[in-house]
Amino acid sequence: MAFDAFLLILVMLVVGMAAARSGVFADNAAEVLNRFVLYICLPAAILRAAPKLEFSVGLLGLVAVPWIVLAASIALVLLAARLLRFGEAERAVLLLCVPLGNTSYLGYPLIEAMLGEYALRYAVVYDQFGSFMILSTWGLWVLARYGGDARPSLRDMGLRVLKFPPFIVLVLALTVMPAEPPQAIDAILQRLADALLPVVAMAVGLQVRLALPRSEAVPLVVGIAYKLALMPLLVWLLLPVLGLSGDMARAAVLETAMPPMITAGALAISHGLAPRLAAAFVGYGIVLSLLSLPLWHRLLS
Repeated sequence: MAFDAFLLILVMLVVGMAAARSGVFADNAAEVLNRFVLYICLPAAILRAAPKLEFSVGLLGLVAVPWIVLAASIALVLLAARLLRFGEAERAVLLLCVPLGNTSYLGYPLIEAMLGEYALRYAVVYDQFGSFMILSTWGLWVLARYGGDARPSLRDMGLRVLKFPPFIVLVLALTVMPAEPPQAIDAILQRLADALLPVVAMAVGLQVRLALPRSEAVPLVVGIAYKLALMPLLVWLLLPVLGLSGDMARAAVLETAMPPMITAGALAISHGLAPRLAAAFVGYGIVLSLLSLPLWHRLLS
């Protein structure tokens, strides 16, 4: 199952890249596919997984993981930026993209493929209470600090959270959605959720950029090493301290090992923050994660 998922990503990446070169799709095709995932596929996956959550003290350790990764990422990126003399824009890209992984679009289907349907609920917790909250707070601050935006207020951050479609669906899933919905509804949700992986991989293929000038190669290598190797290693070492075990522990490490968040890279590009580095960071991160994620999966197994 996991091998099939990685093979599907690879195939759809190639198809997307070929389609982008040939001009078969409209220029905004990737944006349309991303919106389909955001408003349809991702909510369907959340509605299937979140109602089955059983709240426990162990979940607090899982929620803490992405925030620990954020703190470690900030410290290590600032240290590397100072020692290697990165520019402000390069530093901003790493501060934005190293702590933020693709924990929903790729994380949900890959966690389910590698660990089983039961573990999907842990991916939802990591993503919604970690990655999404970090993007809505730390991410906005980085964009304001380095991209020239006005500093976001607490009200701005709160509204961003409350208006985010998957978060709204999460609230509904935890309050009114039954853990065992009627079979017909569950079948529909499953089919929509299953479309998440191929549609996202296709959208990424349409947008992926691997070309990068040599001057930005060092920040790229540092960022990829932090994102795909060092951060998941840190979480793996901290598992006993956080009291995580079993599928919850595996999900924590694998979610941390996911490639850079596409949205984070897109925001850096839209704000003029080293756009070629941001595009290459996301592109190479996704491609290289097809090698690193199976290794982490094997290690955790």
